[in-house]
Amino acid sequence: MPHPFELEFELALPADPEQVWEAIATGPGIDSWFMGRNTVDPRVGGTASMELGGRPETSTVTAYDPGKRFATRTEPGPDGRFMAFEYLVEGRDGGSTVLRVAHSGMLGDDWEDEYDALRSGWPFHLHTLREYLTHFAGRTGVPVFAVQPTAGRPAAEVRSVLTAALALPADPPAGSRVRAEPAGLPRLDGELVWSDGERFEVRTADGLYSFLHPAGVVLLFHHLFAEPTPAPAPAPDAAVETAETAWQRWLSALLAA
Repeated sequence: MPHPFELEFELALPADPEQVWEAIATGPGIDSWFMGRNTVDPRVGGTASMELGGRPETSTVTAYDPGKRFATRTEPGPDGRFMAFEYLVEGRDGGSTVLRVAHSGMLGDDWEDEYDALRSGWPFHLHTLREYLTHFAGRTGVPVFAVQPTAGRPAAEVRSVLTAALALPADPPAGSRVRAEPAGLPRLDGELVWSDGERFEVRTADGLYSFLHPAGVVLLFHHLFAEPTPAPAPAPDAAVETAETAWQRWLSALLAA
């Protein structure tokens, strides 16, 4: 039986309202901090879509007031499930912005687990938004996704394998320095900016690298920010495919060991 829910969050961001609007209400902006590859038709009644791991999800834009309010809602499923998102943008003195986020809808039979996952996931994603606007403002990120089942391995073991592969202690605190050389991938040289029992995130000069390990699976959500260059850059789709293939190969080999 569907169960209603609502979550609300508020955070101050070191960016002006126009920058925040670009980040929360455009496809390239959302790509730079949230999940998947996103598109937004910028009008009430338009379509907002997210593609993650080959699975598209679509919603309808229900509010579009540039620089102030953006909202979307999915169509109810056969069981009544749906998701609605609302972002309210408010400028403050000194070029900063307060963002208010509301996520509501109907959850399914396992609503307690779903609700807990959403409640713990949103602070992490909003932290990534702040990291993006603080350190990569004016640039857009290439979203990279990889997923690997853990074949019943204990969660503590999976976390230990991940952290060891990144030259980190098993329970690293935020603020730790990261210097790792994942096999077949560019070196990671940066700072651990988030660490909790299910996820951690590394910020380098060119990206935000997120590693999530809920029960039974490991997920990678990376956002790569190439430096501007006079040479022709790879097409976005080619850059995504190259990076995703490399990270998927690394993750599969790591958890198969």
